[in-house]
Amino acid sequence: MSNVLSTDKKQQVIALGKLGWSLRRIEEVTGVRRETASVYLKAAGVAVCLPGWGRRAPAKPAIQVTPDSGAKPAIVTPDFYVPFSQKPGAPSAPSPPSPSICEAYRELIEQGLARGRNGKAIWQDLVSDHGFAGDYQAVKRFVRKLRGPQRPEAAGIILTAPGEEAQVDYGSGPMVRDPKAGKYRRTRLFVLTLGYSRKSVRLLSWRSSSRIWAELHEQAFRRLGGSPRVVVLDNLREGVTVPDLYDPTVNPLFRDVLAHYGVVALPCRIQDPDRKGKVESGVGHTKRTALKGMRFESLQEAQGYLDRWEERWADTRIHGTTKRQVAAMFAEEKPHLRALPLEPFRYYQYGERVVHLDGCVEVEAAYYSLPPGWIGRPVKVQWDALHVRILHPNSNQLLREHLRQKRGGYRIEEEDHPKKMPLSTAQLLRRAAHAGTQTGKFCQLLYDRQGETSIRRILGVLSLMKKYGVPAIEDACAVALDIGVHEYRFVRRYLERRPHPQMFLRQIDPLIRELTEYRDFINLKIKEQPDEPH
Repeated sequence: MSNVLSTDKKQQVIALGKLGWSLRRIEEVTGVRRETASVYLKAAGVAVCLPGWGRRAPAKPAIQVTPDSGAKPAIVTPDFYVPFSQKPGAPSAPSPPSPSICEAYRELIEQGLARGRNGKAIWQDLVSDHGFAGDYQAVKRFVRKLRGPQRPEAAGIILTAPGEEAQVDYGSGPMVRDPKAGKYRRTRLFVLTLGYSRKSVRLLSWRSSSRIWAELHEQAFRRLGGSPRVVVLDNLREGVTVPDLYDPTVNPLFRDVLAHYGVVALPCRIQDPDRKGKVESGVGHTKRTALKGMRFESLQEAQGYLDRWEERWADTRIHGTTKRQVAAMFAEEKPHLRALPLEPFRYYQYGERVVHLDGCVEVEAAYYSLPPGWIGRPVKVQWDALHVRILHPNSNQLLREHLRQKRGGYRIEEEDHPKKMPLSTAQLLRRAAHAGTQTGKFCQLLYDRQGETSIRRILGVLSLMKKYGVPAIEDACAVALDIGVHEYRFVRRYLERRPHPQMFLRQIDPLIRELTEYRDFINLKIKEQPDEPH
């Protein structure tokens, strides 16, 4: 096979093939050639769907219903009244036009236009807050007279099956007072829009991160009562770690959250925002209509207002493209969504680590072992409140899974102890012996007593040479060997108090007592937990 795809791209092609996408459509969206996609689909046992021939069915004629005005056709009130009772043969003289019902609300409408709100938002405010009895068409005509007509821009339409696709994006949210600073602060607006029904979920947050981005998706799925099969997103950092025209790398946490809900991520091509035009339109509709010029005192108040607006206006509107009510179309699409798992996703943190000379990686000041042969190599690490998982850097294969340890603790499996001294450890001990006789004896004794866990302490002893010099380290190690306290902390404290030796000699007994108690405590723990060496 000439082209070898990554694991994420291969799963994406197979998932789209299972949805019944043709090879041509898969090539247009993912950038994978049809020949390559066909080989992977046949290897996975997925039937290859060839593109159909012939013309598309003609589009259905638009129902004569004005978008966003309700389920019934708009009733247009004539701007003038012609009396029926006129003398026969007499010329009909048009009466002066009757004033618009919006004339009494002119000041409120002008204030809304000054704040940047559109005609739809002004009509909703008049109905909700001022008991306006007219319809949207009256406000629309009145606003058009005030600012003149605007020509709409043409846009393409992407048709999707029910439950197949959702589009997600961020936008700027309203100004909300920050409880910590006491000042108004701009929030983030998250919007998820279903491709078939245009049903949207709108959520607000203070900031954004990879975990917040994944949690917002999970909340949106819970609100919808199901999950789509594909999520279309752009190349923001929270969702795509490495943007690429043909093979983008999805954020691992986001990818695992979507896999938990049976969803496949489909990043847009770079500089191709029209691919997710439905959610782009949803974000713009929310910013122009619901949130334009609004300020809130708390994030809960802002979210509550947005939820009420969603239920009262966004779900009951007649969509301009489908000419149908959003809530009615969502009722048709909801049975096609995937069922949600019983348990929510268990979130974790992730990062990359380099295996230390002691064969362990560090996670939040605790140390966890790997199988022999990984010293000096990078690995991937995932951790949560209970477990630490160490993964292969290329294949993501699980190498070790440990229970969480407290800060400073070690978790080393019995089979992870090397059968013979590693070359890097032998070189480190030779380096200590070259530094000085007493230093070499002290470091060798540390390794004999504590094993792999002493590597970091030996490095700590050698690092003290840069600050105090070799003679001072030799003196400190000699004192430690004479007294019988074989601890790195003793050497460090001795050097810190070295300018005042008399004061340090008076503190030797309490220090020895402290280190002895610490050593006895460690030995007791080892006896209590023989399967968990420290």
